[in-house]
Amino acid sequence: MPGIKLSQRDAFDDAYRKFKRQCDRNLIVTEARARQHYETPTEARKKEKIATRKKILKKLYMLRRYEARL
Repeated sequence: MPGIKLSQRDAFDDAYRKFKRQCDRNLIVTEARARQHYETPTEARKKEKIATRKKILKKLYMLRRYEARL
């Protein structure tokens, strides 16, 4: 969990900026957004299928690009 130590002379804006930077580094906001909604098994399978297709197309693209150089 992020936390910052402040001195008496630290301004609120500076402290807030430090806290936000620390949250970004720990990926807290990203993880909270990912956990915000329940993902049904159907949606999970659909996303996995799309990711697999993207991976295959990328490999095919790279292979064709490699062969074109020969």
